[in-house]
Amino acid sequence: MTPLSPPTGPLATVPTRPGSDAALRQTAQELEATFLAEMLKSAGLGETPSGFGGGAGEDQFASFLRLEQARAIVDAGGIGLAQSLFEAIKVRGDDVV
Repeated sequence: MTPLSPPTGPLATVPTRPGSDAALRQTAQELEATFLAEMLKSAGLGETPSGFGGGAGEDQFASFLRLEQARAIVDAGGIGLAQSLFEAIKVRGDDVV
């Protein structure tokens, strides 16, 4: 059996100790960006136009574009989801400690 390695990537920054508000806020913002990217996908952003498009390459990289656009939305203030998540997790964390 192969041992599991620790997670990597943007969501791997889950705080490991109480008081790491910056890491918790970053994780909440990344979760909001991921949520917004899915909403942008559902709205049709990044779909290849039927008459003209970049082919398979455009389709493959459209998700990266949507995620970066979602991160830009979060950086500009977002929809408030990250703040709500941050506050809820912070309160929940204080109850556990």
